[in-house]
Amino acid sequence: MPIFKGVRAESALDREKSKLMHRLKQILIVDDEEPNRETLASMVSCLGYESECARDGIEALAKVKLEIDLVLLDATMPGMDGFEVAKQIRNNPDLDEIPIVMVTALSGKQSRLRAVEAGANDFISKPVDLTELGVRLSSLLKTKEARDALRRNQALLEQTVRKRTADLHQALQAMAEAQRSAYDAHLDTIQRLAVAAEYKDGNTAAHIQRMSHYCALIGRSLDLPPGEVEILRYASPMHDVGKIGIPDAILLKAGKLNPVEWAIMKRHTVIGACILHGSLSKLLQAGESIALSHHEKWDGTGYPYGLAGEEIPLYGRICAVADVFDALTTPRPYKEALSNERACEAMLKGRGSHFDPQILDVFFENLEEARKIQDTCRQESPMDAEDILPLDATLLEIGA
Repeated sequence: MPIFKGVRAESALDREKSKLMHRLKQILIVDDEEPNRETLASMVSCLGYESECARDGIEALAKVKLEIDLVLLDATMPGMDGFEVAKQIRNNPDLDEIPIVMVTALSGKQSRLRAVEAGANDFISKPVDLTELGVRLSSLLKTKEARDALRRNQALLEQTVRKRTADLHQALQAMAEAQRSAYDAHLDTIQRLAVAAEYKDGNTAAHIQRMSHYCALIGRSLDLPPGEVEILRYASPMHDVGKIGIPDAILLKAGKLNPVEWAIMKRHTVIGACILHGSLSKLLQAGESIALSHHEKWDGTGYPYGLAGEEIPLYGRICAVADVFDALTTPRPYKEALSNERACEAMLKGRGSHFDPQILDVFFENLEEARKIQDTCRQESPMDAEDILPLDATLLEIGA
């Protein structure tokens, strides 16, 4: 059946204008009859498009992978008919957006429904009218062009988002590294401040490490949140920072302190709190609390304020247990170290008077972990090799 009707002559200028207008869209013409292919190709050229021809379904499926903008597909072909070709095009994710116009002499409703199910976007009946063909191709190509533009914009947007996300991720990573470095420097400064105080007092860096780990052990055993355990671990070494302000004649006196000297010595708690006061750092705020309260006693007989029971900050109560245990189990030039068992026996006498009973019990329950901390932090710092004058032994007794 002839498929050509109503072709009007167009000038070369008109065709060039049309080509420019339609940007030389590529139309794939699929028909098993050569005269039909040639006629459709001529019509497509008149409309300002370029064409590519295929004589059967197999050739069509190969050529559609070229940069084809629309397929004019004959419905009735031997072997692989147009319906099957349409299905296979639609099943390919890279091709499923290409518009398909089914060219058919079939006018029955069933045939058209079958074409829709196969993936056809539109129909055109034989014989093909040039004006009708132009309208249908123009509409479908404009729709495809809009979808392509949208897809390109979406791809560009996604690329921009990916780049900005990558840049943001890199910036956040750099910020995190900077904050981590600042935090590490913050911890290092606190550690060195604590070491400075203990150096003057004749203690060791290992003492500070053990103290902090004992406090963290107790904090975990009391089910404190991990953040609070970390604060406790890094703030507890500042407990005696106030000894920086105690005169050497008192701090390093070999004999027993007289009442006046003892009153001055006890002021290291207040001095330490003053040194650490006013900071926005949670670590230094916790250090201030610990420095001020770690010599308070459960029964209210401690110093500097005679607080009792839960009036004493929790961190201070924890530090009191850790500090005394390490003092009793650490050798000094003026005393021998007690075994863990003997130290616990001595501390048990202060249960409910010196120490918070619950915290002391929790520490005893985890004595094996405390022993591991002792083994890990056994190595002393180089300052232990110096000739450091002994501290008054009475300060390390339970009642100190």
